[in-house]
Amino acid sequence: MSIVTKGGDQGSTGLVGGARVSKAALRVEAYGEVDELNSQIGLARAMCPDAGVGELLKDIQRELFAVGGELATPTPRPGQAPAITAAMVERLTAEVRRIEAIEGVLGDWAIPGEHAASAALDVARAVCRRAERRVVQLSESGEEVGADLLAYLNRLSDLLWILGRQIEVEAGVDAALRTGEAGGPKWSRAW
Repeated sequence: MSIVTKGGDQGSTGLVGGARVSKAALRVEAYGEVDELNSQIGLARAMCPDAGVGELLKDIQRELFAVGGELATPTPRPGQAPAITAAMVERLTAEVRRIEAIEGVLGDWAIPGEHAASAALDVARAVCRRAERRVVQLSESGEEVGADLLAYLNRLSDLLWILGRQIEVEAGVDAALRTGEAGGPKWSRAW
């Protein structure tokens, strides 16, 4: 068996169920963004000094395979439960809430790059937002998208951002956007 099938040599790819579509199709673009997100999270995990955060990221990577699979399935089988559920979204929400309670995490917006692992998480967050936009485009084009899939990506981007802040706090790194007493609630508005 080989990963070389030559099936895509002319610019098409197969979806779950066997349909062939252009590699430039919006559905392919959407699950391609999720694939990139999974890889970026893997890089962040490889750099992460916190074993607990690393395990959480690994669990999320496994879930992203389900996200990609759901996006690669243009017509779910009747009665088939969606791969992404409200319970999965709630789990991410609970993680965000847990981290928000850590002293110093919500001090200000952060400038990416003060810590390697947190910077990698910031890139993952940006890729997650791009994936989310592609899924919105797919949905707005009339294609079926699971009800909880968009909420999952939205919450995941929040979690990736706040995990970066947690890593910075744990490392004693100050990545605050503003210096001194610049006005406004620190984390709610950048300016």
